[in-house]
Amino acid sequence: MAIRERAFSIITSVFKMHGATALDTPVFELRETLMGKYGEDSKLIYDLADQGGELCSLRYDLTVPFARYVAMNSISALKRYQIAKVYRRDNPSKGRYREFYQCDFDIAGVYEPMEPDFEVIKVLTELLNQLDIGTYEIKLNHRKLLDGMLEICGVPPQKFRTVCSSIDKLDKQTFEQVKKELVDEKGISNETADEIGNLVKTRGAPLEVLMELRKDSSKFMNNEGSVAALNELEILFKALDKANAIDKIVFDLSLARGLDYYTGVIYEAVFKGSAQVGSIAAGGRYDNLVGMFSGKQIPAVGVSLGIERVFAIMEQQEKERNEKIRPTETQVLVSILGKDLTLAAELASELWNAGLKAEFKLTTRVANHIKYALQSGIPWMVLVGESELQKGSVKLKDVEANQEEEVDRKDFVQELKKRLSKPNIHLR
Repeated sequence: MAIRERAFSIITSVFKMHGATALDTPVFELRETLMGKYGEDSKLIYDLADQGGELCSLRYDLTVPFARYVAMNSISALKRYQIAKVYRRDNPSKGRYREFYQCDFDIAGVYEPMEPDFEVIKVLTELLNQLDIGTYEIKLNHRKLLDGMLEICGVPPQKFRTVCSSIDKLDKQTFEQVKKELVDEKGISNETADEIGNLVKTRGAPLEVLMELRKDSSKFMNNEGSVAALNELEILFKALDKANAIDKIVFDLSLARGLDYYTGVIYEAVFKGSAQVGSIAAGGRYDNLVGMFSGKQIPAVGVSLGIERVFAIMEQQEKERNEKIRPTETQVLVSILGKDLTLAAELASELWNAGLKAEFKLTTRVANHIKYALQSGIPWMVLVGESELQKGSVKLKDVEANQEEEVDRKDFVQELKKRLSKPNIHLR
């Protein structure tokens, strides 16, 4: 729990630093709200039993409910964050869950080109840096560039989305496996599939790949949608470069993002360390989603952090560093030898009133309390037995150093506060 609380605190702090407002949306939505928004992943939506009323489903993500909220409340501009659970009818496995938290940051409204896109990606880099998860990269592409690539390769427009859902599997499958799906299931010719295969190999440093794709000899320069995408990406990359955030970005033409609602820049953060968790965050621009719920188009862009996978990384790192994962933030354990609840209540309340995190236990065996403190990583104990009661004192025990010191009963709170302010100083 300590890891989770620390991570949530960091995430919330970053979101608030960028001026985002907290927003909560319902756990369930009308089924019609969610249908047709997730491409082939729509089969993973949990439908609720029909009880003779409106047909409802559990939310698949936090983006579509946000777009519905913006539309129904006639909002023209909003920067929001939300940390909440989503539900997917998936096969549970490592890094895949049926119920899990997502942490979303979105900006809706009309802005200068790439203005909100830059900020959302900057927020993502700040999150991953402050969570200190280690090496990661953010793969980035543009939906118009992806569509332009398919047009160049001769894919019919009506097959763009279904072909993209196959390309989206390249992070888990070889191109030969994806090609087989394209040819056998999607009706794409071998020649077209091979041409797609050659283009999706393009990846590298953003400004370098951008320069390569803008050469006169590049097929993309003869495609109107691709040229528009490259112009937008130039603005974005220059801003990220000035913000010292471009070193984590990889321009990757194989990134497709299978969700149907993306319309512009798309991105996905991938952890590069030993923990095999896959994508840890993803997002992009979705200019048409709000308009699906009202007659007014409100452009929007956002990112979603899969916090459960981040927890898995943080726990794995602590194990590799042989660090103890503390189940509690308790600073002091009050150990009363005997069954005097009134004494325990008095001492513990003084600690709580002083703002210290404390627990208390009554026992006939102090050794059990010491064992508990060691296992829980509690740094200090207050020991009180018959001898201390008679003298009007208590014993302070440095649990890690296994050292004790007797202090006056009236001074024990201040003495503990002094010692806790210097956590690396043991009793002399």
